[in-house]
Amino acid sequence: MTFLLDEIALATARLAEAGVPSPRTDAEEIAAFVHGVRRSELHTVKDADFDALFWEGVARRESREPLQHITGHAYFRYLELAVGPGVFVPRPETEVMTGWAIETLRAMDVTAPIVVDLGTGSGAIALSIAQEVALSEVHAVEVDPDAYSWAKRNITEHGQGRTHLHPEDLAEALPELNGKVDLVISNPPYIPPGAIPRDPEVRDYDPARALYGTGDDGLGEVRAVERTARRLLRAGGWVVVEHADEQGRSAYLTFPEDNGWRDVRLRQDLTRRDRFVTAKLGQD
Repeated sequence: MTFLLDEIALATARLAEAGVPSPRTDAEEIAAFVHGVRRSELHTVKDADFDALFWEGVARRESREPLQHITGHAYFRYLELAVGPGVFVPRPETEVMTGWAIETLRAMDVTAPIVVDLGTGSGAIALSIAQEVALSEVHAVEVDPDAYSWAKRNITEHGQGRTHLHPEDLAEALPELNGKVDLVISNPPYIPPGAIPRDPEVRDYDPARALYGTGDDGLGEVRAVERTARRLLRAGGWVVVEHADEQGRSAYLTFPEDNGWRDVRLRQDLTRRDRFVTAKLGQD
């Protein structure tokens, strides 16, 4: 047992006492970040090379600062993205939604599908689609200056020239693509005003503008996505929108048949909770 591994064990106990959901993993991630090694290589760090900055990182995590803010990166599907204050940290449930969109795009009889990600944040969704769907053309929309900066950084790093960033509001974005888009996807703000997120990492660190939706039910931005998708999509194109688990029925009703939507379905995340709604724009 090395000195670093002993310190990780102590840090794990501290993080567990602070209520951190994955204390061992987080302690190891901080140690790996500070010492410039992979988690699998922690045992190779010599005692003389131990860096006391490890405990600074542990103290920050103990106060429930997001691990991703401490290390400066977040993992999303096959990507390692730069994140920090001012941008929403992508979550595993959004990976499930993105996976559904990727499989749907791959099944389309379209050589080079056009995709729009409304409210891209860090760029996680847009970049994953560009990476995993061959020949796709992805347009990422983000109006907030702070989030836009993070998205620009990640797209510069991972965009492969097929991800295009637009500083536009999701309600009015990309009129030049009206009727041409194959799939619209969005993880918009949807927490109702006045609701308080349980997790301190979300409540105290994620930007409020990425969390709280407008309207009494928080679904004002989801309704805006519905209108924008109806404008952007070609006949037979799909829209995919994330929502809170308790908003499933309301999100479903946001895509009525009278507006041309067909095959509207609620879909579940890994915990089998309603997490996103999908709908196809009718052919007629």
